[in-house]
Amino acid sequence: MKKVGLIMGSDSDLPVVKKAAAVLEELGIPYEAHVYSAHRTPAEARAWSVSARDEGFGVIIAFAGMAAHLAGAIAANTTIPVIGVPCKSAALDGMDALLSTVMMPSGIPVATVAIDGGKNAALLAAEILAVADPDLAETLDARRSAEAEAVLAKDEGIMKRIRD
Repeated sequence: MKKVGLIMGSDSDLPVVKKAAAVLEELGIPYEAHVYSAHRTPAEARAWSVSARDEGFGVIIAFAGMAAHLAGAIAANTTIPVIGVPCKSAALDGMDALLSTVMMPSGIPVATVAIDGGKNAALLAAEILAVADPDLAETLDARRSAEAEAVLAKDEGIMKRIRD
């Protein structure tokens, strides 16, 4: 199975990265995490991106706040799918990171999830990998079914809870 790369611009993004890592572990998907800044370590970020395919990565998730150029910097150097996760910071509550991540120029795509959306980024990465992995696709289908059952179980008792 291909690995997922978790690249954060700063270790302050670690709480969001941990949410993604937990999902990947639950699904049995191997991953590696690194800290590479688009601005402070651009050579290292580029070198990692260029070699990612040869190193066995199938999807990259880039986590960054503020200017949030990391996902774009990574995507500029590989054709492996890149998912950007804008992270909240003190400035603008993460909206700056969201706009920086989602507004990529034509020809350099970055999929973007919600601000602090580490869990959804990991699920999207799993779905991308599942295109070529029937066992992983089956696991994702079972997860969706279990989530649906949990919602329906809550529906059964909601009227009683309203009246209590």
